[in-house]
This record gives sequence, C-alpha cells and structure tokens, in this order.
Amino acid sequence: MTARPLPFRVGQGVDVHALVPGRPLILGGVEIPFDRGLAGHSDADVLSHAVCNAALGGAGLGDLGRHFPDSDPAWKGASGAALLMKVREMLSGRGLRVRQIDATVLAQEPRIGPYTEKMSANIAQALGLPADLVNVKSVTTEKLGFLGRGEGIEAQAVVLLAGEDAG
Repeated sequence: MTARPLPFRVGQGVDVHALVPGRPLILGGVEIPFDRGLAGHSDADVLSHAVCNAALGGAGLGDLGRHFPDSDPAWKGASGAALLMKVREMLSGRGLRVRQIDATVLAQEPRIGPYTEKMSANIAQALGLPADLVNVKSVTTEKLGFLGRGEGIEAQAVVLLAGEDAG
C-alpha cells in the first residue's frame, strides 16, 4: 500500500515507559541525571518513540511496535536516534518528509525544561530538519496519577509530513 498523494499529512504519537532503577534516563537523545531510567527493550526514549509513532501514523505505516518489535533482538538497546533515522528512511520510501514537530514530555520529575533545546536539536538532526522546526516542551501532572507519583514518563507528539518535493 502506498501513501495517498496529499499535500500534507498529520500524525499524532504517544509513548509511555515505567521508571526503574539501574537504567539511564534518556529523552530526545539526552541523558538526564536522575536516580532512575525508563524500562524498555530499546533505550526506552519515550520522546523519540512518540515522534516515531506520530511520523509512522501520519504516513499510514502503523506504529513503532509493528516495525521494531520488542521480540526482535536486533532492536535491543537501540537508540531513539537510530529509530528516528530508520523512520526517516521509511518515510522517504513513500516520498514523504517530516516538516515540523511539536512534542510534550509529561513527567513529575526530573525537571525536563533545561534539556528541551538539546532534545529538539537531536531529534531535528536525526530527521534532517532545522532545529527551529522541532519544539519540545514539558509539563508536570500536578502529582496526579501514575505520572504524578513518579512511576513513569509519557511523551506526546504531533508531526506534519509533506512530500519530499514540497518546499
């Protein structure tokens, strides 16, 4: 199945991982000093994963689990950047490119704000975008729910896709 020729396509993505001891905390390719990291088969970079899910969804390619299942040892420990670059290749095969990203990290702690600019730059680099077209922000959940109790971190992303030949 090929992508329909539309001038623009939009995808929305979400990813959530539990916080656990003994792993580094990596978000948007940035290692953040913290006493816990995210559990997962890969580096568990929820921000990069949410962006991948958004891009794949906008292209009509399903989700991250379809292409990079946790049952496949080839993806064990894979970085979010590696997944983003692979998604970029998949989009290119459909004549699409990511044009803009807006993403939010939901975490009670640690504070994410000091790292968002570097996260934006890392994601932009992996997708071949100018950094000013990738916006990463963060919010707490006011201590509500599993996120507020510090049990995990969630990321959400919206991605605008367009044909490679468009502007």
